[in-house]
Amino acid sequence: MKIPKKIITGALVLVIAGLAFTSGFYSGKGSEKNTCFASEDFVYLNGGNKNNASSSDELATSSKPENIDFSLYGQVWALLSKDFVNKDKLNSQEMFYGSLKGLTASMGDPYTVFMDPKETQEFSSDMAGTFEGIGAEIASKNNQITIVAPLDGMPAQKAGLKAGDKILAINGTSTAGMTTDAAVRLIRGPKGTTVKISIMREGFTAAKILEITREIIIVKSVKVEFRKDGLAVLRISSFGDDTLNLFEDAVKQIQEKKPKGLILDLRNNPGGYLDSAVAIASEWIPSGRVVTEKFSDGSLKNYSSNGNGRLENLKTAVLVNGGSASASEIVSGALLDLKKGTIIGEKTFGKGSVQSVRELSDGSSLKVTVAKWLTPAGNSISDIGITPNIEVKLSPDDFNKDKDPQLNRAVELLLKNK
Repeated sequence: MKIPKKIITGALVLVIAGLAFTSGFYSGKGSEKNTCFASEDFVYLNGGNKNNASSSDELATSSKPENIDFSLYGQVWALLSKDFVNKDKLNSQEMFYGSLKGLTASMGDPYTVFMDPKETQEFSSDMAGTFEGIGAEIASKNNQITIVAPLDGMPAQKAGLKAGDKILAINGTSTAGMTTDAAVRLIRGPKGTTVKISIMREGFTAAKILEITREIIIVKSVKVEFRKDGLAVLRISSFGDDTLNLFEDAVKQIQEKKPKGLILDLRNNPGGYLDSAVAIASEWIPSGRVVTEKFSDGSLKNYSSNGNGRLENLKTAVLVNGGSASASEIVSGALLDLKKGTIIGEKTFGKGSVQSVRELSDGSSLKVTVAKWLTPAGNSISDIGITPNIEVKLSPDDFNKDKDPQLNRAVELLLKNK
């Protein structure tokens, strides 16, 4: 039996093929790896026993509220099955899963969700960085599905999609009022198949339809670049399955190259595994608290540095924006509070909660918010975000002209007095 692993992700969706980092972990995971295990008092829903619950059936019985008549569920099911006008089209499995989605939705928390087996597998693929899709990040901005960034060399970029493009329709289906999850499900699909995306862009007089062939897309979550001016740029796009190993390799390269300064780019990073965020922040913070979980009963759990502080003496600028969420906010918040880096860019997303994914017996899963998290200074960033030390906007015009004033400001800061 696997131990639920804690995840923290925000609202961006990687259409690199998959369901979403928006599912908050995400988004933003499904798969459960090592470290940062859930607390000992968590009940396993796959038949293990904790808190005297020997099985999921026993758990359900022990937590059943006395003032609720559960026979009502059966009555509604029977009436729908008998009276619905298109009852020949009813799918019992979909009805059942839909009721579980409604149950989690009643929590009023966008990050607590039930995922059916297909969604669970897609979620797991997202965290592994392997997808079948077009290779672009999308988000809902002002109720409009929008391209955040096409990934380098991927089908979306090759077809001409650009950051800021508004998606008006997918295979002829209007995206008006559509959620990012729904858009992802329409865009993703098997490699070799095509998807038609209708877009509107600043400067267009009419919408344009792009036909894009889907491919298998493997995305590395960590990339490091060494610039001619002596600076290093470390880009972390998510905190997924491959992140810690790739980060370790990047740190070794940085130590060998001995750059004048380091730019840590966390822009549009929707989050990921809690343990990855702690381990990465630890390389700037050799000791002390990195982040704290706060539970519903007011109890606290501190996560201390588990690294060697190999980057603590390297002058660092951290780039963030409104797409930087959860795990990326843990890292940037810790470096900000402990003065280990200068935060540059725009206010972050503001996702200050932690989720645990519990695998269920049929391959579905439950992602549930289990705690809030606090920065080393004891601050919650929920719905507030992190305000950078140096605020620099990145306009649509900058996007279209391939300008990056945020990166330029970081370069200017790090090379000052060098």
